[in-house]
Amino acid sequence: MKGGEVTLMNADFLEALQQLEKERGISSVVLLDAIEAALISAYKRNFSSAQNVRVEIDRETGVFRVFARKTVVEELADHRMEISLDAALEIDSHYRVGDIVELEVTPREFGRIAAQTAKQVVTQRIREAERGIIYNAYADLEEDIISGVVARQDARYFYVDLDRTEGLLPVSEAIPGEVLRLGERVKALITRVEKTTKGPQIMLSRANAGLLRRLLELEVPEIYDGIVEVKSVAREAGSRSKVAVYSRNGDVDPIGACVGPRGMRIQSIVTELHGEKIDVIEWSNDPGIFVAMSLSPAKVIDVEMYESEKIARVTVPDNQLSLAIGKEGQNARLAAKLTGWKIDIKSESQSGRSLSAFAELAHDAFLAD
Repeated sequence: MKGGEVTLMNADFLEALQQLEKERGISSVVLLDAIEAALISAYKRNFSSAQNVRVEIDRETGVFRVFARKTVVEELADHRMEISLDAALEIDSHYRVGDIVELEVTPREFGRIAAQTAKQVVTQRIREAERGIIYNAYADLEEDIISGVVARQDARYFYVDLDRTEGLLPVSEAIPGEVLRLGERVKALITRVEKTTKGPQIMLSRANAGLLRRLLELEVPEIYDGIVEVKSVAREAGSRSKVAVYSRNGDVDPIGACVGPRGMRIQSIVTELHGEKIDVIEWSNDPGIFVAMSLSPAKVIDVEMYESEKIARVTVPDNQLSLAIGKEGQNARLAAKLTGWKIDIKSESQSGRSLSAFAELAHDAFLAD
């Protein structure tokens, strides 16, 4: 029997859709539109694949009806898609050739299929909407810090429970040498958020230099408030890092602000990074002084800057050469990353230089820190 009404959803179902809209931000209008679209496919699949139909759901009662949409023609060639002008005029005298006539063709036996289809659509849309909400929430947090609990591990990833979803911390992005235990809460940097067929994929890192920058913002109020600025960060995760900071307020010592009373602020970060050493250096807009400071804790006698080649040739006391270079070249390497200059270090005897006015200036700045 056709032309009858079928109740697809009762008041409780409609109320549930309204509740979904309030709790999860999934529009009930969008859900009903999606159900209508799915019912068209279900109708064609089960009753008439060739017909052009439209499904309408009453937003107040949940009653749905199926309408066949037929084009008015002079001579009927396909009764499934067309209606003759004479037949159309019997329905309404205003119809003309080319108009669309809608005839209700709702099968009563379609109710069970429609109900199943509606549930499938709602479930699918809830899943899609939740994925979209999660993606949008975490996409806005790219390059930001997040805290989660290590849930499991395989050969490639640590899987970190972020409450609403799971983050992937590649083993290669963990701090070298650290052991992350199941159930341990860790902080990590969100490096990338991607849409996938299985939902949003949130990539994390604990080795990225951005993590140290964000940890400083969390621990140092002066950085968060914009009084002290982190100019650059150079990091070799798990071993040593250098941070260049600058104070916009002459009364605020940028290094002291980062280190904190009795070193508590910087120590908190060191603990989070499992003992990684952190050198905090005052940034200078004079590249020569900045390069000299970046080689801390080594003292510098002289710096010659070659702008065109972006090379800084540095002279240090003989007994400071190994300190300036660092173990396996680490100190010099980090200084180069921090400043953006290639640094060529020589001892005083190698260069034949003695303490210069520049060195005194650099040393004074160092001592002031």
